Amino acid sequence: MDEKEAKQAVAAVAGERASVRVEGDRIGVVLDATGLDAKARDAMEAAVRMAIGPNGRVVVTAERATRRLIAVASGKGGVGKSTVSANLAIALRHAGRRVGLVDADIYGPSQPRLMAAEGERPQSKDKVLLPVPTPYGVPMLSMGQLIEPGKAIAWRGPMAAGALGQLVEADWGATDTLVLDLPPGTGDVQLTMIQKYRPAGAVIVSTPQDLALIDARRAIDLFGKAGIPIIGLIENMAGYVCPHCGEVSDPFGCGGAEAAAAELGVPFLGRVPLTIDIRTASDAGEPPAARPDDTVFRPLGEAVARWLETSGGGGR
Repeated sequence: MDEKEAKQAVAAVAGERASVRVEGDRIGVVLDATGLDAKARDAMEAAVRMAIGPNGRVVVTAERATRRLIAVASGKGGVGKSTVSANLAIALRHAGRRVGLVDADIYGPSQPRLMAAEGERPQSKDKVLLPVPTPYGVPMLSMGQLIEPGKAIAWRGPMAAGALGQLVEADWGATDTLVLDLPPGTGDVQLTMIQKYRPAGAVIVSTPQDLALIDARRAIDLFGKAGIPIIGLIENMAGYVCPHCGEVSDPFGCGGAEAAAAELGVPFLGRVPLTIDIRTASDAGEPPAARPDDTVFRPLGEAVARWLETSGGGGR
């Protein structure tokens, strides 16, 4: 195969991503895999190797992706942070971002259920985890995919922080935004994430009640002391509309998160109502944000996407 034939054969499977050089009977190909996920990269490399035959050598290169991390946090458990995280990731995808989801809630991983990925175990390549695809175009990784269902994770802080590192440092391919569903509180996992991975910003989730807001303030204070911008505060479980009579009641209070955001000088991103529909859809692995007519989570994703475009933050 001469140089012209080699270039034509490689161009047919790799287009402009490959450069070809022929020396005698040896064919060398440099393949640019920037922006490709692991599956697409491996498929293109295999196609090039088949095109040039056994005397060829293929070197795969890629520019390091600039990826922004969005931490979704709360000061306490039970405020719906994981549900918000899953739907926010999907909403960000619909806003034009290439999104991945990390279930960093090491001790209570629930994203496999929320994202319809239960029973899907991630593969690895060269000791690096490969994210699991989901039906919603948002690849994800969770400790819930690495342990037996229903098994408790009894780990001390350093081990939990190490596990978080494996999830964040996986092969995320062309992903430009990672949503991190953090465990509640302000402990070792949060500190490790802040110090080692430096999120571009944090979204704080709280219910309107005073007890939740006290802990949400602590979470805001933690990120503030570390110099991590607060993208905004989301008020979850805000108002219940009776499906029978239509009367609105506020079992967790009303407007507390918005008032706290104004007092603390952080943006208020919006409210997520307390509805049976969101609960049943979440349990079924059908996030409402994936629906074309969603009006609850899509605006939250658009607000965070605008923040990324204008305020940006760092990447990794």
